[in-house]
Amino acid sequence: MGTTMILHHYENSPYAEKIRLMFGLSNTAWLSLLSPVWPPRPNVDPLTGGYRRIPVAQLGADIICDTCLISKEVALLTGNADLSPDNMSAPAQALMQQAETKVFFAAVAAVPQLRLVGTMLKEFGLVGTYKFAKDRTGMLKGGTTRPPSPEKAKKLIADLLADLEIHLEKNTWLNGDKASVADFAVYHPLWLHLHAARTELVAGPNTTRWYKAVTALGQGQRKEITQADAFAAARDNVPRPLPQEAKDNDLELGQVVSVSPSDYGLVPITGRLVMVTDDRMIIARDTEQFGIVHVHFPREGYSLTQA
Repeated sequence: MGTTMILHHYENSPYAEKIRLMFGLSNTAWLSLLSPVWPPRPNVDPLTGGYRRIPVAQLGADIICDTCLISKEVALLTGNADLSPDNMSAPAQALMQQAETKVFFAAVAAVPQLRLVGTMLKEFGLVGTYKFAKDRTGMLKGGTTRPPSPEKAKKLIADLLADLEIHLEKNTWLNGDKASVADFAVYHPLWLHLHAARTELVAGPNTTRWYKAVTALGQGQRKEITQADAFAAARDNVPRPLPQEAKDNDLELGQVVSVSPSDYGLVPITGRLVMVTDDRMIIARDTEQFGIVHVHFPREGYSLTQA
């Protein structure tokens, strides 16, 4: 279980869907541990130290946060370089940026309010809807992200669909003739919007064809596990060897630091800084329950401060 990826996720998580589709493309065997939709998340909080976002990937005693890094880990595990964001063309990267920033927060804002409330009541019930709304509002406090107005949100989605239709006139997939991480990064905000609105995609023929093709990839070889299984994987393994070369940063290795996202979900995670590379920061958490675990965060979009 130390070499098979465990994905801590919930079914309707759009970012988790991005990763699940990567498993579908590569027909990868993976382990699924479902999390609560909102904190606390007892299956994963003890591993990360309370990281707010979902999904989280686990490889033994290495805990990978943020789908940017998880994508790179899946690319390494499957030997599919097209699953790494580092290998995308400039047009594909531009579409990814458009979808995962502006459009992601427009996905829910563009849904008529009564329709959205109906979706939440259907999924969570009355009390759960209150808890979900309160939690998601709290996630934005102190961050740099604000959802757009409903009218602007609708325009952002329409603009993305128009850009996709043009791009897909000459491309089977967003990065060329093969499916890649770009397809999943652009797909999942649209998937979120359609799920929240309980409607079908209305788009041009190229975009409709592409959306159906992504959906058809499925989720690969998924196997459900228990919290005890995931905890045993952390306890019975040691973190993998660190990269050999550290990159320059403002803090020395070995210091106790706090890491948190910069845009939303600003819950700091504290540990000992053990490595900084071009794309990630790794902190060691010495836990009574599992021993030492290494928690990986992207450099981009995250702040690193002395604790």
